Amino acid sequence: MDIGQYMHELGRRAREASRLVGKADTATKNRALLAMAGSIRRERARLADANGVDAAAARAAGLESALVDRLTLTEKSIESMAQGLEQVAALPDPVGSISELKEQPSGIKVGRMRVPLGVIGIVYESRPNVTADAAALCVKAGNACILRGGSEAMRSNQAIGACVREGLREAGLPEAAVQVVETADRAAVGELLRMNDYVDIIVPRGGKPLIERVMAESRIPMIKHLDGVCHVYIDDRADVEQAIRIADNAKTQRYGVCNTMETLLVHAAIAPQVLPRLARIYAEKGVELRADAAAAALIGRALPGSATVTAATEEDWYAEYLAPILAVRVVRDIDQAMAHIAQYGSQHTDAIVTEDRARAQRFLREVDSSSVLVNASTRFADGFEYGLGAEIGISTDKLHARGPVGLEGLTSQKYVVFGTGQVRT
Repeated sequence: MDIGQYMHELGRRAREASRLVGKADTATKNRALLAMAGSIRRERARLADANGVDAAAARAAGLESALVDRLTLTEKSIESMAQGLEQVAALPDPVGSISELKEQPSGIKVGRMRVPLGVIGIVYESRPNVTADAAALCVKAGNACILRGGSEAMRSNQAIGACVREGLREAGLPEAAVQVVETADRAAVGELLRMNDYVDIIVPRGGKPLIERVMAESRIPMIKHLDGVCHVYIDDRADVEQAIRIADNAKTQRYGVCNTMETLLVHAAIAPQVLPRLARIYAEKGVELRADAAAAALIGRALPGSATVTAATEEDWYAEYLAPILAVRVVRDIDQAMAHIAQYGSQHTDAIVTEDRARAQRFLREVDSSSVLVNASTRFADGFEYGLGAEIGISTDKLHARGPVGLEGLTSQKYVVFGTGQVRT
């Protein structure tokens, strides 16, 4: 296979398909999504068989158990894929909506219309469900997409892709609206990242090495985040019980995701009330603590049995652990907390726990992250939890989309003007 020729043919077909999907009405797009869901349910046995081969090959190759777990499809997760397609079908269609329509002194009315981005290239790892999720969001937003999943899920992705194509056919939409790359050759990714004649946006979803590669090689604008170094700051005017619940949940509800708290910052005045209690909770759940001297002194006295706290290094403040490890620091005030976040954070998700309205407003205004929360766990930084229905990923960039990216984030806007014969003088 000539990889360059193959990928450019995918790009050409995607560009042609994007014009047809972009002008499709909502009912047609919804029919396609519902037909995809029906196909996934009918073909659940075939999907499970393909996924079983992928999972067995991954285990034989010695891949980490966490990766094999993300790769594995169960009866429940296959049904969840189908339900996800149905949920996206039920969402409002952003395409064609007009906002900010205002009459100008000349008499013309000027507004902004939501329009598809065009062709979206998505590079992802491990999780086969991304194939269905990405197809649903891209099609509903009027886009075509080229999907390049990880080689470890090649059979699973192709089987899901076949269900997606069946749904497109049933609705009368071009099958090329969703194309799953059929080669595991890494050169295909390199070609995709250079196809700026055909591809309008690249979305990388995966580990840091993948995203770093895409950032280094892409000639195409991206929707992405690199790290999720998320913070919770407990202010001295926080409700203690609320602070403990939030700091516990933000770290321990799930470890291996990008919106999990990695550093806990605590005001010196409230630290004696919250840190010993949190230390015991974390010890019971097997969380390793790495703390500065002030935090370690309070934590060490509270830890049960053989549990210990280690001294935090400079690298710990930058770390995205994605594991039961937490960095802890005592700060003198909100200013030092925000300075720490500015220096070590990744502009992903940061939270403050406080009953002081003025401090909460300062934190919201001054912390430069894609999601900033008051009195809530960082784990809420998610498209579904934000009411977007689903998300293609989270962006920490400042242009176009920022934060969880749902249907609206997969569209752009153009100006539209309504006149009644006006001419400019």
